[in-house]
Parts: sequence; C-alpha cells; structure tokens
Amino acid sequence: MDIILASRNKKKIGELKNIIEACGFTGKDAAVNIHTPDEFRHCEEVEEDGATFEANAVKKAAYIYECSGITAVADDSGLEVDALDGAPGVFSARYAGEVTDDWANLEKLLREMKDVPDEKRGARFVCCIALATRSGIKTFMGHVEGRIGTEPIGVKGFGYDPVFYPEGHNRTFGEMSDEEKSSMSHRGRALRELQTYLKEQGLIL
Repeated sequence: MDIILASRNKKKIGELKNIIEACGFTGKDAAVNIHTPDEFRHCEEVEEDGATFEANAVKKAAYIYECSGITAVADDSGLEVDALDGAPGVFSARYAGEVTDDWANLEKLLREMKDVPDEKRGARFVCCIALATRSGIKTFMGHVEGRIGTEPIGVKGFGYDPVFYPEGHNRTFGEMSDEEKSSMSHRGRALRELQTYLKEQGLIL
C-alpha cells in the first residue's frame, strides 16, 4: 500500500513517519510505502484557510490525493489554550505572523500568558488526521490535555513542545524522547485511530 503524507513541513513529516513506523504500518509484513509531495513537483502548497483542524486536514488530503493519485494522509493540528479562549488554535503555526517561526510563536504565547496564574494555564494539543482514498475521506481525532509552563524547557520536538506539560507529567514534550511523546501525543492518538481503521478495512495487516 502506498501512502502520501500531505505536508512539506520536514519536522512534521519526520514525526509522522516515526509514529507510523512505531504503529507497525511499515516493514515487510505491513507493506506500507511512505511518500511525500516532494516526489510530485506539480502538486502545489495548500492554503490552510479552514476554520477548524478538520476542515484544513480534509482540504489538504483531498488535494494531494487528486494531485498524486495515491492514498493521502493529512494532518492539521495545534494548541488550544483555555486562558486565550482557545487560541492559537488553527493559527498555531503562524501565531506570530504569516511566516512559520516556532520560536516567535512560542515567545508570543508566553508574553500573552505572563500574568496567567498556574491554575488557569490549562491547554490541549489537538490533531485531526484525514485519509483520502478513492472511496472518499475519513477523519480521525486525537488530543492530549496539559498545561502551559512559564518558560521553554527541552530541545526535542518542535513548535510549542518546550512549554507544554502533558497531564500527569512534570516534564514538557520538549524533554521527552520521540517514543515517549508519541505514546501519548495528540498526533500519536489520531494515527492509532487511523491504524485501527485501516486494519478493519483489510488495507494493512
């Protein structure tokens, strides 16, 4: 089975591949081959202008499937902060401006939360995975609850990982190994839902 990941974000592609491999999608028995849009130069960048994570994921998956002819998997995800009424939400990747800059986004978040007390720093990472095939589009959701710290700690992961403490843990995602983070992350949970569906459909072993 061939799957194309509908993203050109190298950090996100790397994390998606790691989780997919950990889920058992790839390897001799699973026989899943992973592709990226870079292999299909005529496929253009998709504007993420949807109002929800699901809308953006569906738009990306549908376009890349039509453009490549290969089963497409798209991810749209972000951080929702209670004290900011759910922001940055779908604007997580460009919170500080149209050009994606992880550090600028993180600094803006911490500035806006500098006076928020510990008990009101609740947040969650949310992920929607969209699967586009000739049969149509299916979506799978994953989320992880947590809280926002007061300063970045850890150099692993990307985005807001250095300030996000998942519920029940005293280390940020930025301090965790890829395997540890994936075991509880929003993206890992959504991809495991996708894996279950593909197995039920007999598309993978």
